[in-house]
Amino acid sequence: MAYEHPSQDALKQLLSSSKTIAVVGLSEDPTRTSHMVAAAMQNKGYRIIPVNPKAEQILGETCYATLAAVPEPIDIVNVFRRSEFCLDVTKEAAAVNAGAVWLQQGIVNEEAAAYASAHGMDFVMDACIKVVDAILLPEGKQHK
Repeated sequence: MAYEHPSQDALKQLLSSSKTIAVVGLSEDPTRTSHMVAAAMQNKGYRIIPVNPKAEQILGETCYATLAAVPEPIDIVNVFRRSEFCLDVTKEAAAVNAGAVWLQQGIVNEEAAAYASAHGMDFVMDACIKVVDAILLPEGKQHK
């Protein structure tokens, strides 16, 4: 079965019901897209959990080497990794019972989409979570 992008209603429901976003591949460098997107989502009220084995802290939050090391439930796993790593990240997300996997704009992996679907997780690919959130949840809909 081919990947089908979720409807706007489904995306709005996913974002409005989610509070915790683990960001795999979050960079310490504030000029990198992953950092800017995660900072914007944090400012909007989402709890950001950095997942980067090379850092100790990003955006004022403790950084974890893997999703398995995160000591709390994860609503969305936002992925800033190349497409070839996304299936493994999706398998890790399923292992920790994450609710969804979201691949950023330009990142596509049909096999990861199929795996997520088979394991009951929502899946979004080739879309910027910050842009979608800004469009579907106006500033008045903060998560704080």
